[in-house]
Amino acid sequence: MSKEIILDDYAFLVSETDEKGIINFANDDFCKIAGYELEELIRKNHNIVRHQDMPKAAFKDLWDTVKQGKVWTGYVKNATKSGGFYWVYATVYPFESCDGSKGYLSCRRKASLEEIQTHDTLYKEMIAKEK
Repeated sequence: MSKEIILDDYAFLVSETDEKGIINFANDDFCKIAGYELEELIRKNHNIVRHQDMPKAAFKDLWDTVKQGKVWTGYVKNATKSGGFYWVYATVYPFESCDGSKGYLSCRRKASLEEIQTHDTLYKEMIAKEK
């Protein structure tokens, strides 16, 4: 069984990607919780932290929403480098950088135990329907 990392109440994980989901920036909290050095994340696809327990439909909804220029929010179970996992409540913002390039800013905080239990059950049901 993989180890769950519980975020502290003040953890605030931030990352920035280009339009294709390639990481351009990751803050210290994100690196620490995910178990990566910054250099290991930069220029990698954000799905480097995707957990196998996440339904495809959740990410389809995320991408469909942000590509329309809208803000997406939701609960995400991510994988750590060491094979563990952590849950977050994520908000993904489409934005345009000062150089004119477009991308996405993702800010994540601790999810409550109740929120995690609800979404863990929901995502298991969604994955069962995807198979």
